[in-house]
Amino acid sequence: MLERPSPSADTPRRFSDDVNGTHLANAVVAFVFAASGPVAIILAAGTKGGLSQSDLSSWIFGAFFINGLVTIAYSLYYKQPLAFFWTIPGTVLVGPALEHLSFEQVIGAFYATGVLMMVLGFSGWVRRAMQAVPMPIVMGMVAGVFLQFGLDWVHAFENGFLVAAAMTAAFVLATLLPGLGRFLPPLIAALATGIAVLVLTDGFAADAQFALAVASPNLYQPSFSWQAMFELVVPLAITVLVVQNGQGFAILRSADHEPPINAVTVACGGASIVGAVFGTVSTCLTGPTNAILVSSGEKSGHYTGGVVVGLLALVFGLFSPVFTSFMLSTPKAFIATLAGLAMLKVLQGAFTAAFKERFALSALITFLVTVSDLSLFNIGAPFWGLVFGFAASWLLERHDYQDTGGS
Repeated sequence: MLERPSPSADTPRRFSDDVNGTHLANAVVAFVFAASGPVAIILAAGTKGGLSQSDLSSWIFGAFFINGLVTIAYSLYYKQPLAFFWTIPGTVLVGPALEHLSFEQVIGAFYATGVLMMVLGFSGWVRRAMQAVPMPIVMGMVAGVFLQFGLDWVHAFENGFLVAAAMTAAFVLATLLPGLGRFLPPLIAALATGIAVLVLTDGFAADAQFALAVASPNLYQPSFSWQAMFELVVPLAITVLVVQNGQGFAILRSADHEPPINAVTVACGGASIVGAVFGTVSTCLTGPTNAILVSSGEKSGHYTGGVVVGLLALVFGLFSPVFTSFMLSTPKAFIATLAGLAMLKVLQGAFTAAFKERFALSALITFLVTVSDLSLFNIGAPFWGLVFGFAASWLLERHDYQDTGGS
């Protein structure tokens, strides 16, 4: 069931002949994007769940080093940009779950999710699984779990006005000026501005230490509980396969690539299992990073950007303690603003996809249940949001299934 590379990809080619300045520039921008806002989301979700700096450093090591290896291997083998990182919606799900589940139980759910994805990939059922899930209901859940990050950004003006206002202003300016945005993407402009403000105002923690240190990741023993399985496995798998991978596949197809859906699903499952050893959330084919990689340059050389992103990820993962301690030494308003700004477009897209046309009522019910923080049988709200949303769709919006050819 696993796809083979296209005949042209099988032809031996020299990496040095395919790479150029455009591909390298795209790779650097794509990596900086992945290493800024999304990392802030890991730290925000993890600290909310009570994880230690050691836990967070280990998580970030796995998120970059393991996924960097997969990115390099797949990009070289299929000769197309296949950048793998971690599921952002899944990361957001983990924060509230850690308030009533142990980290070991959450890690057990990471393992189970990886196994499920590998089964779907090897069997070829993944296409059918993706088509069977109404996207508006899924995006209603995503909008619900992402909403808190938008609210935290707003509250950052209350807790750290100067840094929040400066970062937001830089983000808006880079968005308004397309010429500037091409060389300095809005999120990177916000990150650079925030760091500058903290340096000028001595805003870092008094006990901050930025000594060079190589990663020594933790090795975790999973704990398998039915509570964690019910609450996390299905939502995690859906966020990877439908939300994240679906977006990545669409972006690559728009650039005339043909991503190997089954092979990518197997890679996500396998990397999720390996990453779980270090406490890392499930792997996905990332949408934004691949979008930057295919934004310009010759199609035949796009894969070189994926390889460079993978190499940069290996370095970042190896020195994850340095980056983790740096980010944690910043005030809460800095991380909240960076994470919130990174979520704006995603949150907007989630609301648009949820309430645009079909299944709008079911999506609303999913959103409300998710935001309510409902907990039944010690299982968190995102799971129940999906349950209530699917039930509402079958009871109240059956015609929307018929509109898509479903039963």
